Amino acid sequence: MIKVMVVDDSSVVRQLMQELLGATSDIQVVSTASDPIFAMRKMRQEWPDVIVLDIEMPRMDGITFLKQIMALRPTPVIICSTRTDSSAGITMEALAAGAVSIISKPALGVRDFLHDTFDDLANAIRAAAQAHMGHPPAPYTQPAPATAIAAEVRTSKAPPREMLHHQGWMGSLQKHSADVVLDAPRGSDVFCPETARIVAIGASTGGPQALELVLGGLSPHCPGVVVVQHMPERFTHSFAERLHKISQVDVKEAVHLDMVIPGRVLIAPGGMHLVVKRDGVQYYVEVINGPLVSRHKPSVDVLFRSVAKAAGSNAVGIIMTGMGDDGARGLKEMADRGANTYAQDERSSVVFGMPKEAIQLGGVHDVISLENISAVIEQYGLRELK
Repeated sequence: MIKVMVVDDSSVVRQLMQELLGATSDIQVVSTASDPIFAMRKMRQEWPDVIVLDIEMPRMDGITFLKQIMALRPTPVIICSTRTDSSAGITMEALAAGAVSIISKPALGVRDFLHDTFDDLANAIRAAAQAHMGHPPAPYTQPAPATAIAAEVRTSKAPPREMLHHQGWMGSLQKHSADVVLDAPRGSDVFCPETARIVAIGASTGGPQALELVLGGLSPHCPGVVVVQHMPERFTHSFAERLHKISQVDVKEAVHLDMVIPGRVLIAPGGMHLVVKRDGVQYYVEVINGPLVSRHKPSVDVLFRSVAKAAGSNAVGIIMTGMGDDGARGLKEMADRGANTYAQDERSSVVFGMPKEAIQLGGVHDVISLENISAVIEQYGLRELK
């Protein structure tokens, strides 16, 4: 049973979350609080497994409270923030302070919204409950062969089937809809070997902090990078701006027909798919709408499969921390077309779900720590110049 605390100044939100989550078999709201002061008093009596936290509250804001929690006893925190341009920037501060994921809520109609998106809320809580809070940095080491990791993963005990459904891992048993988004069947393309190198990255729970470390370690001469980070609409723009400020590379939220060039990182907009295309020897992106793929939009599978089709062996695919199986099939397709593929290791992953699924499917060549990812990208770029 996952013990949850809801901290929100809206009595409607507190009541609805307690009511909806109480109907699940594996989540229990053990307490609620209208502000962080009340919350801390209750937490001294019973510490929750996961905290769902609003940002704007009386007496103490959510960011200050979050920092206190992380200093006192690091605990998975989900930010439940209103979808406004002003709150998006503050939410990025919360992610940087240690929050594991974001749930956006509208300023109006919150009751209907919570009912409609209850599955997403419950899955976010399940993912947060699996989070490993805090990983010390490690020196660069050689990548580990994925075959050894895969053997260990395959011998681990699988979760019950009903939990696989809750966690979004049942996607591998359902029809995959990436073909609908990409508007093309899987097939071989005539590939130009002289095209530039490209790096595709996919991440979910724990990804924002991990991407800060990776992109912060890249030089302005790195290969062009395209990224899908599972994140709601309105937040990806602020996320890209934050990454741009702390990086040497040019980071921006992708716009339809943006070019993929060295020293630039394109972040998929929330609520839209990111597809890589090739024009001659250069790459560009299309930002398109479409159905959810692997329960997500943007989807890592859509991005990876498009890169496999456009770039073939001139690509690197990296799947990072996150829950579920989004990206596993796409990374396998990249590997099948000759791309170098990597998965973040379990020790440095907040949630090892996505890397684990990719390893099990056989699409990962090497398993590397978070601290080594930027070095692998840089080395890949240097090989292009030889």
